[in-house]
Amino acid sequence: MLPARTPLDDLRRDIDQIDDAIHDLLMRRAAVVERIGAAKGTPGQAVYLRPGREAMILRRLMARHSGSFPAKVVVRIWREMITALTRLQGPFAVAVYAPEDKRGFWDVARDHYGSVVPMTAVNTPAAALRAVSDGTATVGVVPYPAEDDSDPWWRFLVSADANRPRVVARLPFGGRGNARGENRDALAIAIASHEPTGDDRTLLSIEIGGDLSRGRLKDMLDACGLPPVSFCTWYAPGVGSMSGPSIHLVEIADFVDHADPRLTTLVERSGEIPVRVSVVGGYAVPLNLP
Repeated sequence: MLPARTPLDDLRRDIDQIDDAIHDLLMRRAAVVERIGAAKGTPGQAVYLRPGREAMILRRLMARHSGSFPAKVVVRIWREMITALTRLQGPFAVAVYAPEDKRGFWDVARDHYGSVVPMTAVNTPAAALRAVSDGTATVGVVPYPAEDDSDPWWRFLVSADANRPRVVARLPFGGRGNARGENRDALAIAIASHEPTGDDRTLLSIEIGGDLSRGRLKDMLDACGLPPVSFCTWYAPGVGSMSGPSIHLVEIADFVDHADPRLTTLVERSGEIPVRVSVVGGYAVPLNLP
């Protein structure tokens, strides 16, 4: 004789039905992504990589999220799903700056790009950039720039080549998990488009061929409607002076592309001092989760 069904049995049956529905939707989503890939045709330089679109998906979900299920876990689930489905459209691999004493960057990259995507640890940020440039990796993960970096990796992004790697995301996007080591953010580098999401930061490289103080440069940026939120500066070897040629990495609290008229205004305001401005990428502002 079968035991009588209990309320707990009914609840477990509900969970099984919900699991089946979730699984069905995952398979349906994969089928839609495959159709999107077919509609795009043969991809060029990772045209299926859309960091801005990914950020907007997660922001929309967080805006509608409620209940006791942790928001950070929702983000983690969707990040796993997004990367898995992106891999249906083309090759996807990640090169991570993660020497022995910086394993936290590996953890942050794994949390963002998933637990099954091919990932390779490299010992220098420059090696991660090379991996993206030569196609060994789709994405490179490198430390967020710091003022005291003696040999900053970001200067290698300064180029007029439209197919150069550029900054496409800031990690972590959905809150820090149990990453090891220092509490330093990372940037993702890829050959992908810099797209507006409604809440963005842009990274400009500003090459200055003469004596222009950082204070005056900040005033010029503000006057052009390009509000700076951070600066890093690199002086060419042998200059040894804060008055010689320099390259500034400036983070702007707005979306800026290469055709933005504010960049032309900035160059005009520099007068006789040679100034060259390039967009080296940008990112969607990460979620602010409790």
